[in-house]
Amino acid sequence: MNYQLGIFMLASDSSLDEYTSKTVKRYSSLFTLPSHAKIILLLCTLCLLGGVLTILPLRPHYHGLTGGLILGASIFFSTLLSDLITYYGGMKSDPIFNFRRCSALSLFSCLIWFGLVFLGSIIATFLNNPDIWIKLFLLGFCAAMILRLLVFFTTSFVDCRRAFIFSLLQPAFCAIPVLFMGSVVGYSLEFSLFLFVSLSIPIVVVTVYLFTFLVDRVGKKTIGIASLSLFKAFMANWTEDVNAPLEGFFEMLSSERSIRLSMLAFKANKKIKAVIVVPNFHPGPFKNVGSSLLPCMIQEALENKLQCVVSVPHGLSGHELDLSSQLQNQKIVERILKSINFSSFESDATSFVQVRKNEANVSCQIFGNCALLTLTLAPKTMEDLPEELDTIIVNEAKKRGLSNAIVIDAHNSIEGPFNLSEAVETLRNAAVTSLEEALNRQHTYLEIGSSKVLPKEFGVRDGMGPGGISVIVTKVGDQKAAYVTIDGNNMICGLREEILSALQEIGIIGGEVLTSDTHVVNGIALTTRGYHPVGEVMDQTKLINYIKQATINALNNLEPAQASKHTETISNVKVIGEKQIVALCLLTEKTAKKAKKLAISIFSIASIVLVTLLTLL
Repeated sequence: MNYQLGIFMLASDSSLDEYTSKTVKRYSSLFTLPSHAKIILLLCTLCLLGGVLTILPLRPHYHGLTGGLILGASIFFSTLLSDLITYYGGMKSDPIFNFRRCSALSLFSCLIWFGLVFLGSIIATFLNNPDIWIKLFLLGFCAAMILRLLVFFTTSFVDCRRAFIFSLLQPAFCAIPVLFMGSVVGYSLEFSLFLFVSLSIPIVVVTVYLFTFLVDRVGKKTIGIASLSLFKAFMANWTEDVNAPLEGFFEMLSSERSIRLSMLAFKANKKIKAVIVVPNFHPGPFKNVGSSLLPCMIQEALENKLQCVVSVPHGLSGHELDLSSQLQNQKIVERILKSINFSSFESDATSFVQVRKNEANVSCQIFGNCALLTLTLAPKTMEDLPEELDTIIVNEAKKRGLSNAIVIDAHNSIEGPFNLSEAVETLRNAAVTSLEEALNRQHTYLEIGSSKVLPKEFGVRDGMGPGGISVIVTKVGDQKAAYVTIDGNNMICGLREEILSALQEIGIIGGEVLTSDTHVVNGIALTTRGYHPVGEVMDQTKLINYIKQATINALNNLEPAQASKHTETISNVKVIGEKQIVALCLLTEKTAKKAKKLAISIFSIASIVLVTLLTLL
């Protein structure tokens, strides 16, 4: 009863990928900027044009044009100088604010400021009152400083003191040439100007502080983490791939679990020729955060140590078993490397058995006394399967006299909805049938071939991780079967069938196409899913050709082999569950909505206070 209830609860949850995709889109839109050269060109154009439009309405003649150009050039060089001081004075080590983003912030600051100053020039011209010009200039000074304070406080990792200095620096530098040009438009400096500046700066600082304080309270009340601290951590990851700040929060919210890995090694000529590693952690949640890169890390580590082809397909697990940080990843890799102990190699195996039952498609092949099973619903949608199903199938194998079973979630078809509770029952029945059929097959000598290819055309944005494509071919009797593993997150519907059909042309009778479910490809593409499944944007013809060539290479190095299984349990590994990750993603949405409401109220009140103060002085 508890198991069925758990399945129902999992099935009713919204997809985590949808939440992360929304978060990616929200943050990516904030920092989608042109190149630095284009930003500098836009800033120069804005300053020159803004200077002319500021002075020319008040002095509509040659001297006004000349004065406007001088003003614009002065502001431009003042801004460049302030950006250089800001960047090299404290932002160089900031994970988010590189020189380009400092320049972009100054561009938007100048845009707001020039807009208000130009408006002041127009009004002052019509009313013949230079005081209006300088008052709108002062209001623009406050608006630019609010923007800079807000951006530095909410996205940079510098301390409050430096954030305040860097926020004031550019407006202060730009104010000097503007005030100097006041004499050109007929305005002379008065004490009220300095009084307004001395009063407005504290008002601006208090306004921004109040806004950030109230925004932070949303996160503290929800999950005990300040909203803006989490926001900065997300921004560091989205913009610069810096994962440490975000993983720090994951570690705080994590719990300890034991992680099991099952390995099946094939030895030929006294050397390990190929290894299949099936972990029960989940390779997520996205990009380079948590265990997203772990399948490739395991693959690379074992390939370097054993000098063989390593395949890391997806085990039966969901986001509840995402590892929390790179520290946990390293713990897994180091433990695997230290504990590799393949013994009791057996040279016999059964042929590859494939059972189609209702919508389930399950393959089984027995190596010695260990069954290797792959589960799929292709061409129907295939998503994460629960760890409990793995336990059920392993127990069914042991009931029938086998020492163990290694179960792979093929994760190789996605299109449309996925009913987890129905899938579990269907796959369980098909798995039992495939076990029984395989047990009735004759054991005979085993041959193994292996190969790996790294397609240069395909990267994470296309849906392929750095692990590339690995192929392990088994030959038992006259039957040749291929286990094709692609380092990606699922595949588009129908591609699996096209690949298997292409492999039949070169003599492969049975086989399965598997993905690692790596989430290094997630959070990259701005799509509904937040990633591209294998084959969605790739050239499928090229992909299939790569797989065929890798399979041909494996066929060409077939040789008599023996198989050995090894299971490793790693305890005290920190994982961050799906609920916690969803809570973090939902918090960003909740914070964004709250921030909009607060911005409208708080900054409107601040604007009224500043305008009133300008009017009275």
